Amino acid sequence: MALPGSLRRQPASRGLVSHCTHHHIVVFLLTFFSYSLLHASRKTFSNVKVSISSQWTPSCLNSTAPELRPYELWNSSHLFPNAEEATLFLGTLDTIFLFSYAMGLFVSGIVGDRLNLRWVLSFGMCSSALVVFFFGTLTEWLHFYNKWFYCCLWVVNGLLQSTGWPCVVAVMGNWFGKAGRGFVFGLWSACASVGNILGAFLASCVLKYGYEYAFLVTASVQFAGGVIVFFGLLTSPKEVGLPELGADEDDSVEEDANRPLMGNDDADDDDRNYSIQATDTDNQPKAIGFFQACCLPGVVLYSLAYACLKLVNYSFFFWLPFYLSNNFGWKEAEADQLSIWYDVGGIIGGTIQGLISDVLQKRAPVLATSLLFAVGSLFGYSRSPNSKPINAVIMAITGFFIGGPSNMISSAISADLGRQDLVKGSSEALATVTGIVDGTGSVGAAVGQYLVSLIQENLGWMWVFYFFILMTSSTILFISPLIVREIKLLLHERRLQMLAE
Repeated sequence: MALPGSLRRQPASRGLVSHCTHHHIVVFLLTFFSYSLLHASRKTFSNVKVSISSQWTPSCLNSTAPELRPYELWNSSHLFPNAEEATLFLGTLDTIFLFSYAMGLFVSGIVGDRLNLRWVLSFGMCSSALVVFFFGTLTEWLHFYNKWFYCCLWVVNGLLQSTGWPCVVAVMGNWFGKAGRGFVFGLWSACASVGNILGAFLASCVLKYGYEYAFLVTASVQFAGGVIVFFGLLTSPKEVGLPELGADEDDSVEEDANRPLMGNDDADDDDRNYSIQATDTDNQPKAIGFFQACCLPGVVLYSLAYACLKLVNYSFFFWLPFYLSNNFGWKEAEADQLSIWYDVGGIIGGTIQGLISDVLQKRAPVLATSLLFAVGSLFGYSRSPNSKPINAVIMAITGFFIGGPSNMISSAISADLGRQDLVKGSSEALATVTGIVDGTGSVGAAVGQYLVSLIQENLGWMWVFYFFILMTSSTILFISPLIVREIKLLLHERRLQMLAE
């Protein structure tokens, strides 16, 4: 009995290994570390919040300051009358950054589909490094402190950093097909967590010399990475004479291995040539429009779900070191190092869950299962005792069930959405779709950072975790139609397999 196309699939590992070259490895590593460096500079800001708050508050009113400095020096950096207002402003900067980052993502995805991805990515990395240097290092060296100047710099930084994710996902989508995509992208999306770990490590190493040196180190490394990307990154296989994904229409196995998960499994093979764009290989396909991308199946639902999930994930990213210092009284450097375990859990979670989704050939059920466990882990972490080992273990578990799904949506699922049947033969939808998904997620994260600081100030940390549980549950709610559809398809395929045997 002949099996339908959805069941005639090449094993993910076999398809992946047989088409992997040294170019694939170089692209994987360059895109991985380029985004890691972008995240490292963001993590630096969250890791030095206590030091910045101390610097911006008069020593005589700040219990965290080690000693009373001369009046001329501490009064020149007197931005706020107390540490509470300084902390609220730091939360405002997080919100400003994420809003500008979100708006930039919608634009950067469109720009990335129309210009050379390597140029856009390199420009964003180098320019952002300069802004971070001005914000954290130059202003401190010159003893120049101004709230409006900080806000303007962080708006610009958000816009520049938004060039990163759409570009690296689009480049990875150009090089890696559906065969093993969940595992490959699950492993590769650890770049954000590795960047967090790198940023925390660099900040904790030089923090004793002053927070300005933490910004200096990460900005310098990021700028150097942007230069390497400019001279070394290959954006697509055709630049070295390799065939593009799905170019060989006569190879049914290869076509099926690269067919995205988001395609319509019920469609006839004869209808697969339909696309929004012309697939003439002699001409470069035109980039898909913004509203066309929004209308692609699954884009809106996953975007809304990611808005809720990224709110939770980025709240841990921005506030975890501060929470550990504020709630348990641990030293800032110790809290920075301990917060790494959340990212370790996210790395493992994204890789394992991506691999499981490859085996099942379905993403939504894996996400839903992980998010259900995330609700329980959030409740457990909110009641973690004042013990570093216990806190680290529960933190890693929480990162596994929250960071893993977040990595999947922003990478593998975004690539699936950008390479589904309606845009088959065109990689120029990848950056746009990724920008929409990640941009909507960043809007939710931006709103969340202000709400977290507001809830914490008025109700306490326990209610912050209740808020996280609500947002995680909302994520499941938004993708529930996709969960039902994919479970039905999975059961249908299993029945067909049993009949075939």
